[in-house]
Amino acid sequence: MTPEDVEQLARQLITGQITPGELVRRLSGGPTLDLGEVQLDVDRHRRCGFAEVIYGEGKSTTVLKRAIAALNAQGFEALVTRVTAEQAAGVLEEFPGARHNTHARTLRVKLAESSLESRHQPASADKQPEGCTPTEQRRTGKVAILSAGTSDLPVAEEARETADWTGANVTLIADVGVAGPHRLRERLTEFETADAIVVVAGMEGALPSVVAGYVAVPVIAVPTSVGYGANFGGLAALLAMLNSCAAHVCVVNIDAGFKAGYLAGMIAARTASARQTDLQARS
Repeated sequence: MTPEDVEQLARQLITGQITPGELVRRLSGGPTLDLGEVQLDVDRHRRCGFAEVIYGEGKSTTVLKRAIAALNAQGFEALVTRVTAEQAAGVLEEFPGARHNTHARTLRVKLAESSLESRHQPASADKQPEGCTPTEQRRTGKVAILSAGTSDLPVAEEARETADWTGANVTLIADVGVAGPHRLRERLTEFETADAIVVVAGMEGALPSVVAGYVAVPVIAVPTSVGYGANFGGLAALLAMLNSCAAHVCVVNIDAGFKAGYLAGMIAARTASARQTDLQARS
């Protein structure tokens, strides 16, 4: 725990946001919180920029609720990926204010009212005003997410929810695949100034290379399993993206919208922080 963490806890104690017992518990706790089936990494935000994300697949509703409550208690908005409708319904019973994106298969649970200060932003980003919830925080950096077709939208939505959770300003542009290349040019002004661009495409996976040919921005390519037989469940798109002739295209796994959104959010936060530092140096 950093000195800043201890100072934040002290402020929360003074304002009545936490009890003396909660202060002792947090100060005496280690980097791992034992929740039984889940060993929650409560130090990940310090090491890796953002708090641990819960992968929902295969977990019981009870386990999800316990992990979400623990993340909230540590001062983080919880993000859960790959949840089923049944899991979401169970979580919403206990957290009725949770945000369930059915297309993305994600759940986001804001901080409890008793924990208004958030350490959700990465350590490199500008500090946020005290007393803000994640949705009220000043956004940092810009991320654009493009989907080749509407069939790719579930993966694009997962990337959008994740990048938004990181604190980035996110723009989603749908159905601009290479079958109608004029559509991409028509939307160019909406994404060419982004700090990072996520491009989601199935079929032959050509869109990331085309996008990269127009912008001086890191392009994160996400192959999807959308396509006919020779697409091989996204393998054809994956290989096409890995073989892109555009130098600034990097590729994540098939259908890995979360990975792409997380990387884009991290790039945006770092870029925004660097811009702020540069502005301060010039002033």
